[in-house]
Amino acid sequence: MGDDMARLQKRQRQKMLKEKLNSSPFIRDEELADLLNVSVQTIRLDRLELGIPELRERTKQMAEIAQKQPKTMASVDVIGELIDLEIGKNAISIMSITPDMVFEKTQIARGHFVFSQANSLALAVIDAPVAVTGVANIKYKVPIKNGEKLIAKAEVIKKRGNKYFIWVKTRNDRQEVFRAKFIMVSLEQ
Repeated sequence: MGDDMARLQKRQRQKMLKEKLNSSPFIRDEELADLLNVSVQTIRLDRLELGIPELRERTKQMAEIAQKQPKTMASVDVIGELIDLEIGKNAISIMSITPDMVFEKTQIARGHFVFSQANSLALAVIDAPVAVTGVANIKYKVPIKNGEKLIAKAEVIKKRGNKYFIWVKTRNDRQEVFRAKFIMVSLEQ
């Protein structure tokens, strides 16, 4: 009977530990021990059993997650799937051309979808809370067909004042299909 009770208490404690760490990821083991009325060693054993890293590692993980979030826009506003982002440096997105993105007669992609992928990626990569497209110099190199997968790579070339110069190159699986040079303007005061 005593073992069942202890197991139940342990399960309950670990559940409370997980909930507390979800709501307060930067809480120290000592604070958790006081809160749950157990030793620091018990908290550490519980964390180990639950696969929850120590505070230093949790802090590092949170910083990495934050670094991968666009500052200018929500991730959902990026056209295509954002697969890599290093704010202020470069970014990559992937987009598949679907039947609703092409002209019915020719099955060639409508240009604004390809532009939107590049433009939203250029906005996502810059280190500014609010920005707009100032200049876009674009070149459609080859027609893009229904079903093709496009990989766009954005690179911040330079920053001058509140202006960011970004090049985006988009490829299908064979060749470069689109290229853009953007000047993005930060509206930060």
